[in-house]
Amino acid sequence: MSDKLRNLIVRTLSGAVLLAIVVAAAYMGYWGFGTLMLLITVIGVWEFYKLVAAKGVEPQRGLGMLISTIYVLGCVISLGAWVNYVDNGKLDWAAKAVYEVGLVASFVVLVVGIALIFVREVFLAKKTPMLNIASTIMGIFYVAVPMSLMLTVPLMLSPLGWTPLVFLFYLFIVWGNDVFAYLVGITLGRHKMCERLSPKKSWEGFVGGVVGAMVMGAVGAVVVGGNLGVWLGLSVVVSLSSVVGDLVESMFKRDAGVKDSGNILPGHGGILDRFDALILSAPFAFIYLLVVVVVPNL
Repeated sequence: MSDKLRNLIVRTLSGAVLLAIVVAAAYMGYWGFGTLMLLITVIGVWEFYKLVAAKGVEPQRGLGMLISTIYVLGCVISLGAWVNYVDNGKLDWAAKAVYEVGLVASFVVLVVGIALIFVREVFLAKKTPMLNIASTIMGIFYVAVPMSLMLTVPLMLSPLGWTPLVFLFYLFIVWGNDVFAYLVGITLGRHKMCERLSPKKSWEGFVGGVVGAMVMGAVGAVVVGGNLGVWLGLSVVVSLSSVVGDLVESMFKRDAGVKDSGNILPGHGGILDRFDALILSAPFAFIYLLVVVVVPNL
């Protein structure tokens, strides 16, 4: 068996296992989904700090990961109380307290934690304190904050409570963009998009990715009974931000001089390699849905 065929088999099997895990998490309910987002956060932040360390910078890995974990966990628990309210049709005082206090506490952890990063660096006496502080905070805002926003996206699209297919189709939009961009790129790609960071990306593939994302968005709208216009708009937003997310992670890896962010997913690399598009698309999707769904219904 050739190495190319062996790598393809490993990549396919690894991808199938990953998909099974994601689907299982979605159908376990909100808490399964929240656990998945927390897991992506923890591993993603760790991988980011490894990339930074490859540059000779010394981020405060332990503190950065602790802040990220507590912050996202607080958001998971807080939004879980809201989901409980929607599913049960009533919000008792305990659930309301968990929801409100949880959001405030998560924000406090984020702010105080960032302040502690500055204070701790003073006593570490490292060679590159400015870079150490900046990279530690960047890991939090590059991975943890987007994941906290990702927690809200399926809930904003599903006013009737947790709907597994809403999250899965959001993910399919991201992956559909990736797959269609690849297929169109290798068959019709002629004009390079950003050869310095990703030599294989082309403008033809970019357009194919947008179309593929919109197709998945339209299918998702029909399957979950959502607003077609909202889902198509979301598909465009997610597609554009996903491309940027992929290029950003490629930039980080090229700067660090590594091929993959990790090796937790055989054939795919690390969590950042697989979920880079999802991570950076979350803030843009959140803002889009806030403007077109949440605000008009206030």
